[in-house]
Amino acid sequence: MFLSIFDMFKVGIGPSSSHTMGPMVAAGRFLDAMRAAPFQFAGLRASLHGALAFTGVGHATDRATILGLAGFTPQYYDADRAEAALRDIRTTRRITPDGLPDLRFDPDKDLIFDYDGKLPGHANGMVLMATDAQGDVTLHETYYSIGGGFVMTEAELAQGRNTDEGPPVPYPFKSATEMLEMARRSGKTIAGMKRANEVSRNGEIHLRDGTRRLWQVMNDCIDRGLATDGILPGGLSVKRRAKGIHDALLAERGQNQRAPHTINDWMSVYAMAVNEENAAGGQVVTAPTNGAAGVMPATLRYYLDHVPGASEAHIEDFLLTAAAIGGLVKFNASISGAEAGCQAEVGSAAAMSAAGLCAVMGGTPEQVENAAEIALEHHLGMTCDPVRGLVQVPCIERNGLGAIKAISAASLALRGDGTHLVPLDACIETMRQTGADMSEKYKETSLGGLAVNVPNC
Repeated sequence: MFLSIFDMFKVGIGPSSSHTMGPMVAAGRFLDAMRAAPFQFAGLRASLHGALAFTGVGHATDRATILGLAGFTPQYYDADRAEAALRDIRTTRRITPDGLPDLRFDPDKDLIFDYDGKLPGHANGMVLMATDAQGDVTLHETYYSIGGGFVMTEAELAQGRNTDEGPPVPYPFKSATEMLEMARRSGKTIAGMKRANEVSRNGEIHLRDGTRRLWQVMNDCIDRGLATDGILPGGLSVKRRAKGIHDALLAERGQNQRAPHTINDWMSVYAMAVNEENAAGGQVVTAPTNGAAGVMPATLRYYLDHVPGASEAHIEDFLLTAAAIGGLVKFNASISGAEAGCQAEVGSAAAMSAAGLCAVMGGTPEQVENAAEIALEHHLGMTCDPVRGLVQVPCIERNGLGAIKAISAASLALRGDGTHLVPLDACIETMRQTGADMSEKYKETSLGGLAVNVPNC
């Protein structure tokens, strides 16, 4: 099994990897299918199903779908150009993607939120259709946004295509047990094995430059969030708090009587900065999702800013280790809130971050596996119940607490020798089972929990 670090971590836009990035990517794939088809097209239609329908407005799913059909991509998103394109589409009721004719598309009529028609493959389903001059559907495809910006067609999902199918890699572990056994036999760290796999596919330069860009985007996102205040969009009137907290923390530096728990505020504020940017539709890195995008940057920034002896030379090892753990979670369970609740998002992010931190602080592969297990175990059962479908409450603070748990898990693991009762594999399987048993009310539909008990006014 091989899942590239650049599949686990993608540069994209907020507020959601599954509800914003995924539909945009699906729309792009549909345009490619249209270009390859031997038909003359005159119009487009789309329908959103399951969680994409229930929380699509709050996650800007309709907007993302329209922009994707217009040719926009998450990686190269230009906010000003996107706004202009949306205005033009709403005025003209036409879309003109590159390589295709002028197409009819009325956003008010041709994009449907289907609350009753849940699709069988996954909670995040959408159907894209192309029509002829008479309005008859001549090409259609069902897509599932399965978390982290990953998109699969109905056929791909049925075939179980959830990982890369390229040539063999040196260390193809698909469980934590296999990972540890390969580490013992090879004498390599988890990062070392993951690096060998990545280099075997795309070379050292691609890995080096790609990981530098990932951290640059993550770190820039933290800095923007720490420097920006105001009210987040969406109608809940949620105030940005990261800048105010950060300013207060800077003002307190040098005081002799600071409480030790203030360090928790530093961990939290880095994560909150990222997720406030995500909520505002800014550029983030899915890690492994947008809803959990703050945990890993916060953990890595904590390491660089607050841990004695920390070095930027270890950033690549951190990201590689985290990606290895994330790949195991995705392959054996889920990273999708709509599929397994927030345990699959912030829980996965915490496990990945704990593993990365443990690794760069000198942990053995066994200690790294232990760190990931501790972090994931203590997110089991966590629901996804965003108020008004927005990635704001409880999501922003939850990322801060996820970072604190990740750092605590790494520290606890480093205090031990790597032996522990609950294997990471068992914890991942438990998360999968818990997600399967969880009511749909608590899986990104905003039909239960805080979403129905907090006034939406």
